[in-house]
Amino acid sequence: MRPALAVFESYLTVYRRTWRGSVLGSFVLPVLVMVGFGLGVGHFVDAGGRLGPVRYLDYIVPGQVAVTAFNQGSFESMWPVLSGFEWSRTYHSLAAAPLRIVDILGGDLLFIVFRLLTTSVVFLGIAAAFGAIHSPWAVAVPFVCALLGLAVATPVHALSARMTSDSYFSLLLRFGLIPLGLFSGVYFPVTALPSALRLLAYLSPLWHATEVCRAATLPGVPMSALALAGHLGYLAVWLVVGFWLAVLAFRRKLVS
Repeated sequence: MRPALAVFESYLTVYRRTWRGSVLGSFVLPVLVMVGFGLGVGHFVDAGGRLGPVRYLDYIVPGQVAVTAFNQGSFESMWPVLSGFEWSRTYHSLAAAPLRIVDILGGDLLFIVFRLLTTSVVFLGIAAAFGAIHSPWAVAVPFVCALLGLAVATPVHALSARMTSDSYFSLLLRFGLIPLGLFSGVYFPVTALPSALRLLAYLSPLWHATEVCRAATLPGVPMSALALAGHLGYLAVWLVVGFWLAVLAFRRKLVS
């Protein structure tokens, strides 16, 4: 872990000078989401009584913190990784040092975990200020978000490492990230979807993380130990397979 921690430290050193640029996405947007979706749209949803005793704000908070981690893990693995290979060539500099591929990739992922945890904690703090947290199990949500972020970051790392331009990122956003963000149970139950779309939602790692986060923040959403293990296990499979693919892609780019 020591070489990977050294790479992680280099990212923190840079982040000390650039963190102000992430304030909007990490701290201001959660407030806008609470007010816009939770209170604005939620006023009309609550008036219809479609979610029973659960406020719409309370319903979307766990999904919104999960989709934030989902997007953050993806974005941190797209242009930064492509830049490291094609523009700034940071990865080539790291490869010239006594570092293995797993050390370089591990340092990347440690920084992403740091960003995921800090953003999730801030989001939950803002949600608590709005009265949308109702269970002490909410303390586990940042760790679930970290697992989700890594589950999507590793395969996107593998994809970005094989690219030579960012032209395909727009396709990933339009046909991957945006549809999954809309139809993975974040804003409404997936049971409202047609059967075919519902199956796709169940395959999404975002749906699994959203279900766990919702059970952790709402006391009236029970989850058995078996279901919890299934959700977390599914995310772990994405992480392990994605990490293996990323190692192969990094090795192909840096060793060949």
